[in-house]
Amino acid sequence: MPAALFAALAMLLATGFFAGTTLLAKALGSGALGTPVNALMISQARFLFGFLAVLLVLAALPRRVRALPAGAPPPAWRLHMLRTVLGWMAGALVFAAAAQIPLTDVNALSFLSPIATMLFAVTLLGERIGRWRWLAAGLAMTGALVLLRPGDGVVHPAALMALGAAFLMGLEGVVIKRLAGSEPPQQIMLVSNAMGAVLASVMVLPFFQWPEAGVQLLALGAVGLFMVTGQLLMTLAFARADASFVTPFLYLVLVWAAIFDIALFAIMPDTASIAGAAIIVAGGLVMAWRETRRAPRPAGAGRGHR
Repeated sequence: MPAALFAALAMLLATGFFAGTTLLAKALGSGALGTPVNALMISQARFLFGFLAVLLVLAALPRRVRALPAGAPPPAWRLHMLRTVLGWMAGALVFAAAAQIPLTDVNALSFLSPIATMLFAVTLLGERIGRWRWLAAGLAMTGALVLLRPGDGVVHPAALMALGAAFLMGLEGVVIKRLAGSEPPQQIMLVSNAMGAVLASVMVLPFFQWPEAGVQLLALGAVGLFMVTGQLLMTLAFARADASFVTPFLYLVLVWAAIFDIALFAIMPDTASIAGAAIIVAGGLVMAWRETRRAPRPAGAGRGHR
């Protein structure tokens, strides 16, 4: 199979699994599968079952693939803890929001996280960005304002939750960049999911309740499995094709979310949802396009403005 076709199919499946995660969170949190499940329980399932899935995947890989490179540094525990706390908080907010507002809105707002990562990289890492990436940030924030619907008089609290989750994920992205610069990916994935499982299991204790039916337990397990499967498929896609080709496929999450909303919850995206999502996607595509233009040029070639 050609590499580009493989990458496209992998991303198609990955985005379906990502959207499926929020779909399960909505079904569990809204009471569609029985008594409504607390968002912190869904977050615990995401990390606990995700950690088990990572262990199974690593165990199935050949030893030469899963083994750490010679001389790999020990985990940077403080950075891993910070990343875990940020990811846990963001996940809990996303799952809480998914139970209350359309999946299209939740997923569209989550696409602000790369913009947030860029802004935090400027303030925390001292990175410099040019006008094109500022344009991308402006477009994305405009789309977010459309999705928040301030003209209605009252902004839905769940929309603010999703917006807060996007910025937490953006800050998490900065931490991941720091970790990825020194640690192998299998170490990062294993440590973060293990720490997340412990943190989420502790924080859920005051709200824990046993799933009332087998279908709830299956759905909770699928939350973690879907997330890890999506991450693995996305990793395979980026390994087989250029980022400039793969990245735009991420926005298929919005298509999956709209399909799930219509087919399972009879929720039709309104004008604000469609317009806000389109503007955010436009901002993301501008950023992706600019990244391809920043590819290294031959020595002596002129450099344009960013």
